[in-house]
Amino acid sequence: MVAPSLGGATAGEASAQGCLPCSRVFFDTALSPDSYPFLIVLACASPPVTRTMTKIDAKTVKQLRDMTGAPMMDCKSALQEVGGDVEKARDVLRKRGQQVADKASDRTVSEGLIYGYAHHNGKVGVMVEIVCETDFVAMNEDFKAFCHGVALSVTAFDPAFLDKDAVPADSIEKEQAIVTEMTRAKMEGKPEKVIEKAVKGRMDKWFAEQTLMDKPYVPDDSKTIEQMRTELVGKIGENIQVRRFMRMELGG
Repeated sequence: MVAPSLGGATAGEASAQGCLPCSRVFFDTALSPDSYPFLIVLACASPPVTRTMTKIDAKTVKQLRDMTGAPMMDCKSALQEVGGDVEKARDVLRKRGQQVADKASDRTVSEGLIYGYAHHNGKVGVMVEIVCETDFVAMNEDFKAFCHGVALSVTAFDPAFLDKDAVPADSIEKEQAIVTEMTRAKMEGKPEKVIEKAVKGRMDKWFAEQTLMDKPYVPDDSKTIEQMRTELVGKIGENIQVRRFMRMELGG
C-alpha cells in the first residue's frame, strides 16, 4: 500500500520537513468508508532531540575564577557554554568583558585615583591617573590593584605614549614611510597585498613598543594593560580608563 498523505505530503516528505518526534494518525482517503477502522499511524522518523547540561564541578569553577577574577556564577555559565573547557571558557569571559567595556566606554568618568609608586631603589617614581564612574569603585581592591599594576608597568617599560591615539600624526607618518621603504626593499617582487600586510604587522609592533596600553601588564605579563582594563570593566561593570601617567627617574 502506498504511504498515506496529509495535506499533499507523503510520509517521507513529512520526515524530511523535520517533524518533531510524535505519532500522527492519517485516514487514507483512497480507502472505502468500511475500511476506516484500519488506521495507519505514521511516526516521524526524526530521532528525539535531547539536550544535556555539562556538569561543572566547584574545583573547575574556582580554577577559572582564580585565572580571571570573574564572579563565580559568570565562570560557571562560561564553562557550561563550552562544555567545561577552561581555556575556551576564559575566551568567553574575555569576549563578554569586551562587550561590557564597549557599552560602558561612553559613560562619564569623574572619579578614580591618582596613584603613586616609588621603586624599591628610590630612583624611579611613577604617578598614574586612572578614572572610573563612582567613588565606590575607586575604593575597590581590584581597582586599586589595577592602579598598582599599571604603575609597575610604567616603571618597567617607560613608554613614550599612553595609546595609539596619543601618538603624534607626524611620528606615525615618518615611521610608516621608513617601514614601508624597508619592507618593499626586503620583499621585492612580492604581491602588493603581502607587502601591505607585512607593513601593518611591523607598524603594530612599533605601536606596541611606544604605547603603555599595549605593554604587558607586569603582575600578569600574559596580558596587556588594555586586556586587563577590559577584564576589569567586565567584572566591575563600570567604565574604567587610564587617563595619563608620569615617570621620573633620578638624574633623568
